[in-house]
Order: sequence, then C-alpha cells, then structure tokens
Amino acid sequence: MKNKSIIFGIRVVIEAIEAGKEIDKVLINKSKTSPLKQELLDLMDERGIHSQNVPEQKLNRITGKNHQGVIAYLSPIVFANLENVILDIYERGEDPFLILLDGVTDIRNLGAIARTAECAGVHAIVVPERGVASINEDAIKISAGALLSLPVCRVRDLLTTSRYLKDSGIQLFAATEKAEEDLFAQKLEKGPCALIMGSEERGISNDIMNLTDARLRIPLMGKIDSLNVSVSAGIILYEIVRSKLK
Repeated sequence: MKNKSIIFGIRVVIEAIEAGKEIDKVLINKSKTSPLKQELLDLMDERGIHSQNVPEQKLNRITGKNHQGVIAYLSPIVFANLENVILDIYERGEDPFLILLDGVTDIRNLGAIARTAECAGVHAIVVPERGVASINEDAIKISAGALLSLPVCRVRDLLTTSRYLKDSGIQLFAATEKAEEDLFAQKLEKGPCALIMGSEERGISNDIMNLTDARLRIPLMGKIDSLNVSVSAGIILYEIVRSKLK
C-alpha cells in the first residue's frame, strides 16, 4: 500500500470503525450492493462518518488491490469530545476560548487558522463532520504542528453545537462584513467566547448567525473588498486576546 493513511475492503473498514479508529472519510462505489456493504453504510451512519459516492475508476487509481468498492482515509489526529474539553477548561478555572469553522474547505486556510489559534491561546477548534477541509498530513504541516497539539472537536451539526455553547454560557462572535460596527469600535466583553469563521464564498449560515452575541467586521481601507479567511481569523483572534488582556 503506497499510502499508509488508507485502508480498503469492506470488512477491513468495518473492523477499523468498530475498533475506534479515527476515520476522516470513506470513498464508496454504491453501484454494487451487498448485505456486508449495507452493514458498513449503517455503521457509518450510526457513527456519523462521512462517505462519498465515487466511480470504480477513481478507487482503482488509488489502489490496484481488491478494494471491494470501499476505501477509507484514516485521520492522523484523534478528535476530542467537545463537552469534555469545555468541562476540563472550566475545571482549570479558565474561560473557554474556541474557534468554529463553518464551511472552511481549503486545507491551507485550515492549517493557517490552527497555527494562529494555537499561538493566540485558543483552547480548541470545532469543525463539522461535513463541509470542512480534511485534517490530513498537509494540513498538519501547514499548521506547523498546531493540529497535533490543539484539540480538534468534530461535531455532527454546527447549529446544534452553537446552541449548546450558548446554553453553556459561551458568547458567540461571528466574523462578517455585514456587521454594523467595525471590529475595533466594539467592546468585546471578557469571559467565555467562541469565534465563528465562515467560508469566503458563503460566509456563516443564517441560522448560526442568528444565535450570535456580536458580529465583527474588519475595516478595509483599500480597493480589495475582502480578506483571506485565515488572515481574518488572525486579526479577530488577536483583537479578542487584546480585550482579554486589558
């Protein structure tokens, strides 16, 4: 096997999931069905593991061995449980400082955000199961290893998670160019908080945006009307840090 981060074969993937291995994603050719493949699909649905339907030819390009229509990518990190992370932070007498990524699909942005977040003292990164860049070896390299030391919590639904954080007394800050006041004009209150960053194309979903306590806009002085999401995250994270240090 050329790539040690992949496993293949229906039974092998089932056993890996049942053994608690962290699975990043599973590629499946669903054109051919069988009771064993249905068992795998049911197990993935139960565990919230993302799958992608692909043609047989793509699977053959990844490995020439007998993959039985299934190839799984193993995650190089172990995902943390968000509730346990928050409980541990509170038990240490600290205020949770989190960052949520809604639709950030570029691994370069993910890695850069993780690197800045670790330097800024963020306690954990929260990502959804779907619609986010894969946390692979390239992302870890770009993060300068931050993704190996900073807890990453993978959740099924960011909207439900946002409600949970709000109910846990954590303020939700949203990065958006639609905010009425710019970032530096707002008084960011100290205390538990989570910064939500959306994709450059779609931004943060409206349902999540409606839950936020503050909307933060970075003032732009030049002709270009937007910043890269990782740059935006760095600016806002350190403005939050500045407010905490006052």
